[in-house]
Parts: sequence; C-alpha cells; structure tokens
Amino acid sequence: MKLFDTSIVIRMIRERKFQIGAISILTIIEILRGVSEEKREKIKSRLEKAFDTIPLDNKVIHEYCKLYQFLKNEGKLIPDADLLIAASAKAYNLELVTMDEDFNRLKKYGVKVSLLR
Repeated sequence: MKLFDTSIVIRMIRERKFQIGAISILTIIEILRGVSEEKREKIKSRLEKAFDTIPLDNKVIHEYCKLYQFLKNEGKLIPDADLLIAASAKAYNLELVTMDEDFNRLKKYGVKVSLLR
C-alpha cells in the first residue's frame, strides 16, 4: 500500500484524480490549516473517508526518533512534519509517494520512497 505525502494529496484534490492509499494524520493537519473554519470539518471527513489514516502512535514515534538521530548525525535535518510522515511510512511498511526530493535522503534508512514529478 502507498502513503501519500501532503503534496500528492493536494495534487489529487486539484486534479480530482484519487488513488487508494493512506495518509498521515500530519497530512490532514497540513491540509486543514489552509482551509477556512467553516469548511474544515467537511474536508476532514472527506479525507478520512478517502484514505486510511496513520496515527502518531508508538510505532511512528519510535521510527521518527531513529530517523531523526540518523539525520542529526549527518547534520542534515528535514522538517519535523516531513520526518513524521516518513516515519509513518516506515513504521507501517508503506511506500511513501511524494514530490519532495528531500525524502530521497531517507531511502538509505529503509524508507521506501517514490518520487513523482
């Protein structure tokens, strides 16, 4: 199964072309923060119906901490939201579909990344 990064979900919404897969709870947050308050609950409900939602549970937190330490040791951190999304993919053995090339750096740590243009 695939886990879609926020950029991919936004693209799906704009193009009205959806795929079966999962999203991180962080993707829901990132999308909803740009939606007017009166539309938020409707959009949230639609996202939750369209995709499986991966929570921030102990599996994700554990993977996040490992990935964070690897990147910190390299001196090349990525934003926490992105790292949590990547940790969600790794924790649940999902392929992370994204348009963000920064995620490619995580392949060597076991994150399955598919980069779309």
